[in-house]
Amino acid sequence: MPFHESGKKKSVPEGLWAKCPKCEHIIYNKELDKNLKICSKCGHNMRVSARERIAMLLGDAFKEIASMIEPEDPLRFSDTAPYKNRLEDGQRKTGMKEAVVIGEGQLGPQRIVVGALDFGFMGGSMGSVVGEKVTMAIEYAIEHELPLLIVSSSGGARMQEGILSLFQMAKTSAALGLLEKARLPYISLVVDPTTGGVTASFAMLGDIIVAEPKALVAFAGPRVIEQTIRQTLPQGFQQSEFLLKHGMVDLVVERHQLKETLIRLFGFFMKARKNMRESGELKSR
Repeated sequence: MPFHESGKKKSVPEGLWAKCPKCEHIIYNKELDKNLKICSKCGHNMRVSARERIAMLLGDAFKEIASMIEPEDPLRFSDTAPYKNRLEDGQRKTGMKEAVVIGEGQLGPQRIVVGALDFGFMGGSMGSVVGEKVTMAIEYAIEHELPLLIVSSSGGARMQEGILSLFQMAKTSAALGLLEKARLPYISLVVDPTTGGVTASFAMLGDIIVAEPKALVAFAGPRVIEQTIRQTLPQGFQQSEFLLKHGMVDLVVERHQLKETLIRLFGFFMKARKNMRESGELKSR
């Protein structure tokens, strides 16, 4: 903390500085925002909220859908902290009703449907409402013949909803099957961390799967696997670069290059779809 000439500490307003969780470098928040929440010292991609992610990609050109759908407590789940309390805490911390935001926006020249999970809301876990909203985004894309982008950042299925949360894996996957039949592209962007039932469903079903650098993308975490198989895992196991090398993701893209990369990918797919329609291979609805 800075000092006056008298030797007394200056008071620094809260919220001006942030610390990189990897290298612990102290960064001025305005500079951090300008650099898309990437540490200027070590290059670590810090976690961003769902709304921050949408703003980075779409700016103000975004119209939210189904913003008022709220989760309930169907199993009346109670552990050390009752489920309802956890939901209220997530809503208070993020300003969101649930762990996902869906809507329509403009990415470069292309209108798209986008859904973004927020790890700050109960670890971005997928319960009934998250699954329903992801499915609604897919159905909206089909209805309006728009491509789909889903940004995943999640700890997986939400245990407080039990089997109801696991149903969402099949539900979202089936909806993506209908999107594929409509020949509409789906790009999945997986960021740190993407794990569990989200990885085992819609996050890994993209026509193209894009990951940010050093993102953890897995079903079970590395510690669980090591304890189960009693073996030491390879260096960087389950990070996006390892998955790229082994064919589990298609691209690892720096955050500064994400927007332009997605614009090119969607442009390629939608041009191909247009050619299919003009040739009669794809019939109009």
